[in-house]
Amino acid sequence: MLTIFNSLTRKHETFVPIEPNKIRMYVCGMTVYDYCHIGHARSMLAFDMIRRYLMHKGFDVHFVRNITDIDDKIIARANERGITINELTHEFITALHEDCEKLNILSPDSEPRATDAIAGMIELINGLIEKDLAYAVPDGDVYYRVRRFKDYGKLSNQNIDELRSGERVEVESKKEDPLDFVLWKRAKPNEPFWESPWGNGRPGWHIECSVMSKETLGNHFDIHGGGMDLKFPHHECEIAQSEGYHDEPMANYWMHNGFININNEKMSKSLGNFFTIRDVLKHFPAEVIRFFMLNSHYRTHVNYTDELLNQSWNGLRRLYTALNDAPEALPEFNPNHPIALRFTEVMDDDFNTPMAIDLLFEAANLYNKNHDPQDYVVLKTLGKVLGILEANPDQFLKSSPNQSDDDADFIEALIIQRNEARANKDWAESDRIRDELKARNVVLEDKQGKTTWRRETN
Repeated sequence: MLTIFNSLTRKHETFVPIEPNKIRMYVCGMTVYDYCHIGHARSMLAFDMIRRYLMHKGFDVHFVRNITDIDDKIIARANERGITINELTHEFITALHEDCEKLNILSPDSEPRATDAIAGMIELINGLIEKDLAYAVPDGDVYYRVRRFKDYGKLSNQNIDELRSGERVEVESKKEDPLDFVLWKRAKPNEPFWESPWGNGRPGWHIECSVMSKETLGNHFDIHGGGMDLKFPHHECEIAQSEGYHDEPMANYWMHNGFININNEKMSKSLGNFFTIRDVLKHFPAEVIRFFMLNSHYRTHVNYTDELLNQSWNGLRRLYTALNDAPEALPEFNPNHPIALRFTEVMDDDFNTPMAIDLLFEAANLYNKNHDPQDYVVLKTLGKVLGILEANPDQFLKSSPNQSDDDADFIEALIIQRNEARANKDWAESDRIRDELKARNVVLEDKQGKTTWRRETN
């Protein structure tokens, strides 16, 4: 039985979908004003892994990841660059999709954009006002009455009376209560706006996801996910809006992934340790980043260092080295293979990817020892469930983001020279070339009259 740690109840629960064999899943996506950073990769990879495993188990998954394409930061960045908001968001939505493709992140089934859901937001805000859960102020802003929603704080486990105004919530004199949060913002001069019953303006951040999830998945769905930093206030406010309006639960299971730390410090531009996905891809193959993330449980915080990335790279090479020795005929995958059964057992325990990866190494070791084709198929199949081991093994083993095709051609030429030296029994020259390649982190393997090579990191 699949169990999931539910952030709402703070305990492991047996997963039971609302509809048999169908899962409706919503994950908060990007605010597109800049390139995605490595923390975004952590969240997207975590929920891509979860989605893939649910599909592997036979569930029909409708996966939604939204895009926030109107926001204070978006407006400010477009003004800084002297371009339109549409030009800015188009640029970074394209970049987001490119990053996801490189990291082997599946495209969402639905990818709603905030600016396409404005009418629904106005309708929901109107409904909250009618229920006396929201109020408009004279200047055109609309706020949610937090104290009217008795369950506010249930997700983040906070008592509303203990929330200190001004610490984690915006304080404005026009609010009835400092804890109240904005649903609709009056447009400032030269800002984009939409017409509404309260005047020209644009939506607050929290209302977007309440509406986009409703329009794609319905009032009540199975799983809502995102980073731990979204638990409060964003997800807490989503619950207040959606459940206050619909009078039914928003999602049955709330899931949150852990943070990324850089060399044991919180990632921050001010500390100079802020890395975009594109920064990291200049130094490590995309699959190495994915493998590195999977080596930690999705709910734990991950410490990012070059040393740990290199360790992941070498670990991934070990798996690809086994796959590079493919049997002549491949049997069908056997789900009752002992390693496959244990893989299901650990993944059913709240998606325990570190233990699942240990089982991949066990399958690789078994294949290297016995050359049983079923072990090979198990390694390949279970790797694919995690979104890894799908590349050509020989190409992966020779890959390096810092090396060009010319470098690979140079290595091949040296190997030819070495083979000629060996044929002439010029062992000194043969050893010299091997040592030169070793200095370049290139490892040679002579087997059955053929020389293959792969890269390694220090």
